Amino acid sequence: MKLNLPLYTKVIILILLLGAGITANAQVVFENPNNPVYKYLSRQAQKGNIEFNDLIQPVSRKQIASLLHTLKDSTDKLSLTEQKELTFYLQEFSEFDSAINDSTTFFKNDPYGRWRFLSVTKDDFLLRGDPALTFETFQGKGKSVARVGTGLTFWGHAGKHISFQFYFQDITDRGKGIDSNRIFTPETGIIRTANINPNAKTVNYSDFRGNLTYSWKNGSFSIGKDQLLWGYGQGGRMVLSDKVPAYPNIRLDYQPLAWLRFNYTHAWLNSAVIDSARSYPKGNGVYGTERELYVQKYMASHTLSFLPVKGLDLSVGESMVYSDNFDAGYLIPIMFFKAYDQYQSRYKLTTGSNSQFFFSVSSRNHLPKTHLYGTLFIDEIRTAEIFNKAKSRNQLGYNLGASLTDVAGISYLTIGAEYTHINPFVYNNVMQAQTYTNQSYALGDWIGQNADRFTAWLSYTPIPRLITRFEFNTIRKGRDGSLEDQYFAEPQPGFLSQGPVENQQQFLLEANYQLLNKLQVKAAFMHQNGVIRPDIQTSAVPNEFKFGVSYGF
Repeated sequence: MKLNLPLYTKVIILILLLGAGITANAQVVFENPNNPVYKYLSRQAQKGNIEFNDLIQPVSRKQIASLLHTLKDSTDKLSLTEQKELTFYLQEFSEFDSAINDSTTFFKNDPYGRWRFLSVTKDDFLLRGDPALTFETFQGKGKSVARVGTGLTFWGHAGKHISFQFYFQDITDRGKGIDSNRIFTPETGIIRTANINPNAKTVNYSDFRGNLTYSWKNGSFSIGKDQLLWGYGQGGRMVLSDKVPAYPNIRLDYQPLAWLRFNYTHAWLNSAVIDSARSYPKGNGVYGTERELYVQKYMASHTLSFLPVKGLDLSVGESMVYSDNFDAGYLIPIMFFKAYDQYQSRYKLTTGSNSQFFFSVSSRNHLPKTHLYGTLFIDEIRTAEIFNKAKSRNQLGYNLGASLTDVAGISYLTIGAEYTHINPFVYNNVMQAQTYTNQSYALGDWIGQNADRFTAWLSYTPIPRLITRFEFNTIRKGRDGSLEDQYFAEPQPGFLSQGPVENQQQFLLEANYQLLNKLQVKAAFMHQNGVIRPDIQTSAVPNEFKFGVSYGF
């Protein structure tokens, strides 16, 4: 019997078969980047105690557990507060401890003292589940919003290679001053359950993330729906950020050598552009006469990371946003996407796709207790005309940042500063369905093109699990340029040269305390001067207070 399988199915099967002969126990479940354990491990890497490979997030619970056990073996390097936090996190990431016996518990502590809604361990099968709950309030002048989210999260292992995870919340905002667009804000974008008035007093939406993963000793392959983060940034990420809602994707991570890592992703995005050619009459007039279909949109991305010495990460990546039809060529992880696009399009702009190149450098503890990082994102550039003001097309963005921890000998006191600069036309494209977006939200930094931001922050942990932070942001943003200027203007419009230039400043004071594992209490106060894009940002107020409790993130 002959099976006529699509090429992408054959590639997935091949990847699984390549790892089938490996017997190492290497289950991979990805941990939500919002977990404060990321900040804990990042700081330990900044002090040189561990090496944390977190350029691409989320990372696996397996990696986190391994790093926590490394710290456990060298507690003499940790302060008393750090030791207490280590014990706390080890309770959460205990599934790889061979001392765990078969057990099933409901509404009680697991064998390591971590309270769980459900915990099942039986031979090579593991299942853990918790409710996913959020209760928040936002208060300010003319603004009073209550947010309630309810749902479920569970994850586990099935055998030595297969892992699964599921997270869902149904969320409702109620009150005055709801920001139902979330355009010029770092808060993750939403897909509302209905097309409602932007000034509505009730907005409902959902958050779903899930993955099914096959893993082996030095790699993993997953298929699911999630947010992928790339690079470093306090105020935002240049390449891939958490601004966009989670999207379906396949992900391959492979580390053949201690100093070399490879990542590949293929994502199914939403163009938010109606495909009138594929839409068709649905045979009745209820809610209109047409069955509407969106233009299909995809993204392929791959990254090579070089780790020449401990604490130094040099990474180079490429991505391609393409539309209209699925192209199996982008399923080949080691394909040179730019060259393949030129082959497919026959070098025609109107038949091609939207490519990007990006670079990152991260240095931890080469200057004691210091993290230095930078990212360069190239949307379009004429390498021969970089310094020719008349003909250059330097459509690129970059960020530079630094932080120092244990300042002045005070344990857990960290200061940092970061600058982000994005030239005109970055993230844009002549094809509306090929802009660097998903669901109309930027895949990269939320401030978008023709803008810059300076961020300074100070954080301190006075007692275990209590993170306090003061942050200052100042943003400038010019007018978004026209497509005619983007493709034909010589010289190109300069940075912030097209006015009016809008300004916005924010002062943020925040405290986050973990009462129990995955149970957080947050309080924040923000003062803002100026409003960028006031026509679309209706919820900005001079002073805003936020309080919230969340469980199961």
